[in-house]
Amino acid sequence: MSTKLYIENQNILVLGGAGFVGSHLCEQLLQRGNNVVCVDNFISSDVENIRSLLEYPNFRFIKHDISEDIDYQLLPELKKFKVDAQGFQEIYNLACPTAPKDFTKFPVQTAIANSVGVIKSLEIAKKYKARYLLTSTAAVYGRPPKDGSLVKEDYYGLLDYLGPRACYNEGKRFAETLVVTYRDTYKLDTSIARLFGTYGPRMLQHSGRQIPDFIKAAVDNQTVEIAGDKKTASSFCYVKDIVEGLILLMASEISDPVNLGNSEAITLTEVAQKIIDLTKSDSTISYTKAYKYMTRSALPDISKAKNELGWFPLVSLEDGLREAIDYYKATAFLHKPDLSIDQQE
Repeated sequence: MSTKLYIENQNILVLGGAGFVGSHLCEQLLQRGNNVVCVDNFISSDVENIRSLLEYPNFRFIKHDISEDIDYQLLPELKKFKVDAQGFQEIYNLACPTAPKDFTKFPVQTAIANSVGVIKSLEIAKKYKARYLLTSTAAVYGRPPKDGSLVKEDYYGLLDYLGPRACYNEGKRFAETLVVTYRDTYKLDTSIARLFGTYGPRMLQHSGRQIPDFIKAAVDNQTVEIAGDKKTASSFCYVKDIVEGLILLMASEISDPVNLGNSEAITLTEVAQKIIDLTKSDSTISYTKAYKYMTRSALPDISKAKNELGWFPLVSLEDGLREAIDYYKATAFLHKPDLSIDQQE
């Protein structure tokens, strides 16, 4: 059993902290009294996600690509946190471009984030003897069981390691390999969270997650287009539930991968109709071709998270969608990154 040094105000490094999940994580960590250093390069995130956090005296934002070298001890904006003496106690790595609709937008950046970026972040954990948590993905399971059964953490599915999505899917597998290799070689204190379908406020539009696009169309009384057919289904877990799982996992001594997600599948048609009903919209539903290279998602067996973390999803889909709809209505006037436009330059 590892013994954690007690520090009243922990220094926590959140890589990819301006992203969808990362910004919610930063918010929760701040509310619990921690010093939070958020690092992001905005390749698939949004400054608006963290704008309200900039008012916190114990929050600092660093614009940086995690695949590049950096010495946090030399940054004047972190002097208050005494990084040179205290270092970091925890490191959450959520830094990776995400565009499920089209992984060809950021293939090189994605592959580098899952390799060089992970190595650089693990070296920081090694330097400061910090507990390290990698957010991985359900995509590492590859093709799900044909019978639709839930996947446990020891499931090995078929995965195309040379296809257009390999930079992300196979990249995350390699990232997990790096974490375990560093753990075993350097005795690092690490964890791996495999995240399944997540939704909520601050999701990027046009990225392929569909829910934010459904909301925009419904609020604007436009046709809600589903990429797929009436049977296309997935699982959805509210982002605050996911964040609670990440914090519980970080506080634990679990070093093996843990599934975090919702085990119940629901069709996108049902989701779209719920959004239309909640917005009292006149929108109708139509169907288009599924996104290229998208595959059926596995459903998670979360018994490990339940038994060892005491974690399971609490927020209902309807309540979570209400939050996402309210957020969209409050921020619709803001500019949002559009991942349907080439951003590689």
